[in-house]
Amino acid sequence: MADQKTLRARLTAAWLRLKNPILRRRHYAYLKVWLGRLVLWGGAVGVGLLAVGFAQLSDHAVHLFRDTAASHPWWPFLLTPLGGALCVWITRRWFAGAEGSGIPQTIAEMSRPETAGWRPLLTLRIIVGKVFIGVAAVGSGFSLGREGPTVQVGASLMNVLHRWLPGALHIPRTHMLVAGGAAGIAAAFNTPLAGIAFAIEELTRSVEARMSGLIITAIVLAGIVSQTFLGKASYFGQIAIAGSDRDMALAVAVTALVCGVAGGLFSRMLIIGSTSWRGPLADLRARRPVVFAAACGLLVAALGFVSGGVSFGSGYAETRALLEGDTQLAWYYGPVKFIATLIAYLSGLPGGIFAPSLAIGAGIGHDLAPLLGQQEAQGLLLVLCMAGFLAAVTQAPITSFIIVMEMVDGYSVIIGLMAVSLLSAGVSRFFSQPLYHTVARHMIARNAAALVTGQGDGATPGAKV
Repeated sequence: MADQKTLRARLTAAWLRLKNPILRRRHYAYLKVWLGRLVLWGGAVGVGLLAVGFAQLSDHAVHLFRDTAASHPWWPFLLTPLGGALCVWITRRWFAGAEGSGIPQTIAEMSRPETAGWRPLLTLRIIVGKVFIGVAAVGSGFSLGREGPTVQVGASLMNVLHRWLPGALHIPRTHMLVAGGAAGIAAAFNTPLAGIAFAIEELTRSVEARMSGLIITAIVLAGIVSQTFLGKASYFGQIAIAGSDRDMALAVAVTALVCGVAGGLFSRMLIIGSTSWRGPLADLRARRPVVFAAACGLLVAALGFVSGGVSFGSGYAETRALLEGDTQLAWYYGPVKFIATLIAYLSGLPGGIFAPSLAIGAGIGHDLAPLLGQQEAQGLLLVLCMAGFLAAVTQAPITSFIIVMEMVDGYSVIIGLMAVSLLSAGVSRFFSQPLYHTVARHMIARNAAALVTGQGDGATPGAKV
């Protein structure tokens, strides 16, 4: 009897609390907060799963292409031109906006004016095109990476989920895009610290204090998913990096200059190709993009044939082999990779330049090693050139040295990585403007001009980086 009275009293008290409007509003507010958290956490897990699936599909496609090309040397001359042409045709026909790496598209979406007629660059449709056409592009032998595209994929997923957030939470759409893009880069490289640096340095130059937890939570969850499926090892494993302080100082001075100049010129070529390229070839790309992509594929196949296949794909296998000291590539690996990546970029295919830039940097380090007397222990020079060239291309030195540090477990040389990244980015500024933000501004201006003249709906197929 006493238990029944106690239960009745508790139920009565609970009913009275529910009838209290103040308490009811408080419970409703808590429910909305937790709903927002669940949406964010689910999105972060989704970004991690997409990154893992993208990585595994890309790796399988590259291995299949290389195995076939090794046994049938004529195969790239057939598949690469046809694959490039088909991918460009499908992209322009059904997935406009999926061209290029996706980082400028994400930046453009974050800073574009609120005007009618802009074709969205962050949608579920873009996710499908970016992943499957990107896999087909690298599976056709083009020198492209999947890390930049994963930024657009992650931002697209978070952009879609933003509609499900309770309006009372007042979470701006741009903050969700930053969280998705940063989670994408963290999951793609398995580098959570680099994801945070990338969010601050590239996607937004000033992250509000209240949103730092949002971004970090998304990055951590995406990183957990990535590690669950891909393992906890760093991107290139644990690399033995040996060298004295004198070796470090000399290497930093030389690599900062060489990588700064090379990366600055590479970035300038990419910007020109996106914004102001003129001439017969540019006209051909504008009038017959599918034919132009096929011609680019033929050049890529020819480069792969004369280089023994080292120009195909993102360059991950060659870079890792160099870092582990298991191979001695020819001196032309870096230059060939440089040219192959430029051609792949100009073709208009979905794909990024992060991984190829690291491969080019490793090739530069491989060529500099004999000149600096470090051919017996190239590890130090290789990682410095990787960070230096990536920093020069992107002009994002903090992101670059953190990415390389996490990828090779290179905390022991973090001072050298910081120095070469900052110096290379500084040298690069003499030759080029910041790559991604320059292309993003061009995309916005191009869209505005198309809307004013009525010559389109805001699509931005011309910006391919």
